[in-house]
Amino acid sequence: MKGKVSGKGIALALTTTLLAASLSGCTFGFASDPDDPNEVVEEIPIDTSVDTFQYDSSLRGTSITLLNSKAEIQVALEKMSAAYEEKSGVHVEIMPVTEGDSPYTKVVSLYNSGNPPTLAILDTTDVIALAAEKAQDLTDEPWVAEADGYVTEIDGRVYCFPLCIEGRGIIYNKAVIEGALGRTFDPAAIKTQTDFVNLLEELKAAGIRRPVSMAKEDWSLGAHHLQYIYELYDGTTAGAQEKVEEIKAGTLDLDSYDRLHDFLNMFDILKAYNVAQGDPLGADYDEMAIDLADGKTAFWFNGNWAWTNLAEAGATATDEYGFLPYFMNDDESDFANQKIQASPSKQVMLDRIVADEKQQAAAKEFLNWIVFSEIGQQMLVKTCNVIPPFQNNPYEPTDPLSADIYDKVHNDQAFNASVIVPNDHWAVLGAAMQKYLADRSDKEELIDSIGDYWAQQK
Repeated sequence: MKGKVSGKGIALALTTTLLAASLSGCTFGFASDPDDPNEVVEEIPIDTSVDTFQYDSSLRGTSITLLNSKAEIQVALEKMSAAYEEKSGVHVEIMPVTEGDSPYTKVVSLYNSGNPPTLAILDTTDVIALAAEKAQDLTDEPWVAEADGYVTEIDGRVYCFPLCIEGRGIIYNKAVIEGALGRTFDPAAIKTQTDFVNLLEELKAAGIRRPVSMAKEDWSLGAHHLQYIYELYDGTTAGAQEKVEEIKAGTLDLDSYDRLHDFLNMFDILKAYNVAQGDPLGADYDEMAIDLADGKTAFWFNGNWAWTNLAEAGATATDEYGFLPYFMNDDESDFANQKIQASPSKQVMLDRIVADEKQQAAAKEFLNWIVFSEIGQQMLVKTCNVIPPFQNNPYEPTDPLSADIYDKVHNDQAFNASVIVPNDHWAVLGAAMQKYLADRSDKEELIDSIGDYWAQQK
């Protein structure tokens, strides 16, 4: 049963010098083509028999564009825009960001050419960088009230639409664990770092010699792993930003920062049981999905966006996959050992520079249609397969990873922290993490690298 979305609003009053390094499933995180034209995909039917949404007939014939940086829903968004056009008469062209390209760089280049998209799906930090000069104020839009807890505010105003919630943690394959151990696996029984190590040892003794998959990509290591040292301070965006500012100012001694050492202890555990331990920087992303689906491993640190890869590897929606927290210590009462990170990872920004009045009105209607129309609500969840951040959406995601995060969000088992870091954070510190993963540096060198990086940020 759906409950009220918990969490406090994200208030971000930051300078635009902090650019795009987000916690989302980055476009460049997908190692395979999510929209293979030869792939047969079973579609969930959309009920179009009921549609109480009030369309503005004066907007018929208007054309707008939507820049999409979330590659795995390109085809889904095209279907969604077609359904909206059939009802509204407004054409929405979905423009993909080429895989591997930076969404921020793409949208800036379009602005520089004088042809920006009407709407753009961006990371939160991209919007923060662009809002003051480019974005339309959306504070008074009706959908804002439905996204309580997942709205990003910049200087007290709302400039972006939260498209989805994404979360990350340690993915488990329940069937693999139960098959190896010969007993029922209850993920809730794993409450501490030691509990997790004991489970790994049991799996090792049962024949799964190295039960963990570890991605080598710098975006995974430098953002999805390392950013826990900020987010897990207290599980809030404000707390994460407080730690960033202290590290940047040199007032926080990293050598004595408990959360950093907790994180490294957990990272060392994952390293020790890594299936690619012999050549960790040679690990293949697609192969990790295959290993988890086939049972060579039981765990994969990743986010719900990895379902695309798991499905391509043979996993089905009836399989039991879910998330364990990133266990930081042996304190059962520590929220870090009880919850996983889940936040609004992709935001939609509306242009106020080039789009004319009708295009802006059509774009606003399209966003409200996603939230308030019976068809839009269904398609956001069933067609785009994302976790909705809107309280009035009655539909639940169907893939096991998103369904698990959905349940955790609605049962106070997720924390909402989105740290804002410079756009080269994942690349620079991801490289330092790669050295540490491959045992080419020690903890002291890694900590020095983190300190040196932040000392250079002004």
